[in-house]
Amino acid sequence: MSRLIFFLFAGLGLALAATSCRRAAPAAASGPAKVTVAKPIPQRLTEWDEFTGRLSAVASVEVRARVSGYLENTHFVEGRQVKAGELLFTIDRRRYAAEFARAQAELNRAQAALELANAEAERAVQLIRTQAISAEEADVKVKGRLGAAATLAAAQAQLEQAKLDLDWTKVTAPISGRVGRKLITEGNLVTGGPSGATVLTTIVQLDPIYCYFDVDERSALKYRELARTGKRTSALYETIPAQMGLANQEGFPHQGKIDFVDNEISATTGAIKARGVFPNPDLLMSPGFFARVRVPGSGDYEAMLVRDTAIGSDQGRPFVYVVGTDGKAVARTVVVGPLERGLRIVREGLTPADRVVINGLMAVRAGAVVEADEVEMKLPAVAGATR
Repeated sequence: MSRLIFFLFAGLGLALAATSCRRAAPAAASGPAKVTVAKPIPQRLTEWDEFTGRLSAVASVEVRARVSGYLENTHFVEGRQVKAGELLFTIDRRRYAAEFARAQAELNRAQAALELANAEAERAVQLIRTQAISAEEADVKVKGRLGAAATLAAAQAQLEQAKLDLDWTKVTAPISGRVGRKLITEGNLVTGGPSGATVLTTIVQLDPIYCYFDVDERSALKYRELARTGKRTSALYETIPAQMGLANQEGFPHQGKIDFVDNEISATTGAIKARGVFPNPDLLMSPGFFARVRVPGSGDYEAMLVRDTAIGSDQGRPFVYVVGTDGKAVARTVVVGPLERGLRIVREGLTPADRVVINGLMAVRAGAVVEADEVEMKLPAVAGATR
């Protein structure tokens, strides 16, 4: 009985061993991992840094009354474009017309007085030669001519001022741009003068248009280092290109330039303010809109473009697998940048001849032999904007 039990257990062990051998056989015969490889696309490019900004008018004017009086008429449509010199308002001109007429009469009187003084002075000069009048009387006549000339000059100045006041009863646009709403309705008394003058409306110039944005301290230091090493022009010394897109726009369709950088870092925000200027011929962009702005963030350099799926990460360090001529996959540490038209920028670590694993990355082990199917590293059919 003991022998029977022994033989039964021995047979069961042999059967299990045979089954294990049959299952292990396919694993040993599975072969190298199958992967897809492609060569990087070399491309000379410039990286871009993106910031958030707000649009602002190049010029903004408060249209104020220069003379006091009752507002008579408004000659513009609120919210429309106006040209420099276009009539906007008229103020009651009757008082200023009367003042102009009085000043004109004073000028005529002063001219007549000067002509009389000139004649008397000339006669006095002739009479003093024959001693027909005293020297004191001759002096009075000559000095009277000088006084009459001064009176004429004062009258001319008063006439010019009266003409200005009369002209200022017609309020015109000082610049071309989009006019706002009228702040004073007809029939109200408006106040003119150098201080406390009544604001009648506002005008903003929309073409071109400014975009102000803040550049963080780290980026500002990077740009200055690039300028110091000659890799990139600094906006501190020259204008540099800039691109902009609004909230409802894809990419950065507006091309402009950076024409101003502030002279200090803000202690509150830790950023420095910069300004871009962009054409706005259709006048669709208005002051106050938020915008995305990007500027060159590097110098021109030769980069390698690979699919984003080829990039792995080992404790935060990006790497790719490169398949050599012996068929072995070697891990290569790389320095990556942003996306360019759907492909990842590799700044350092690859050459154009490297065969990079783009599919099957999870099945590859460093130093292992793989079965590589080489394809072309094509750009996506729809190219996206640089991020």
